[in-house]
Amino acid sequence: MSKRPALIRIAVVDDHPMVAEGIQAILESYDDVEVIATLANGNDIIDQVETLAPDVILLDLNMPGIGGLSTTEIILERRPETRILILSMHDSPEYISSALSHGAVGYVLKDVPTDEIKRAIDAVMAGERYLCTGARGSLEPYQDPKREQLTNREQTILLQLAQGRSNREVAAALDISVRTVETHRKNLKRKLGISSTAGLTRYALEHGVLQGGTRVSL
Repeated sequence: MSKRPALIRIAVVDDHPMVAEGIQAILESYDDVEVIATLANGNDIIDQVETLAPDVILLDLNMPGIGGLSTTEIILERRPETRILILSMHDSPEYISSALSHGAVGYVLKDVPTDEIKRAIDAVMAGERYLCTGARGSLEPYQDPKREQLTNREQTILLQLAQGRSNREVAAALDISVRTVETHRKNLKRKLGISSTAGLTRYALEHGVLQGGTRVSL
């Protein structure tokens, strides 16, 4: 008699009970999945990850207390074999890129068809990275190698902005007009496909433009 394959052990971490319970109900309809825990915040999964020993964690990004990115980093320090699959409502490229750069192996939007969550789990269990269609489409232009390169001046201004300086402070530091800084800021966002100043800071951190400084958490 053949031995039954081990179940995929899943932990769901989301601060919205209805979301967590809905995901649990979806996953429990599959014979090869076991939902071993539903938790409401990053601290809980960090405290319990070694005891629970999940194969995959479905993790929300925005939760009270410690955020999803920091949670991902700490979990992977404590239990590197754990696969982190982000399940989020945010489809902006900076969110997706940041999640992947922090160690997540997949990113799925919360409005996907229910069977796509299972496909994502199967993919990351097979050692693959998984991006749902919406996330993949959002990220592609952000990672396009043909994207316009930043000029030296734009890199300088990116560094200034990422350090938390206002347009007026950057203008004074570089002896240029505030209007010129505003123009460069708009060009940076356009070239990098980033919609916010926080996104510029994350880009600077992830690409070595900013060493140290204040990290903007998701």
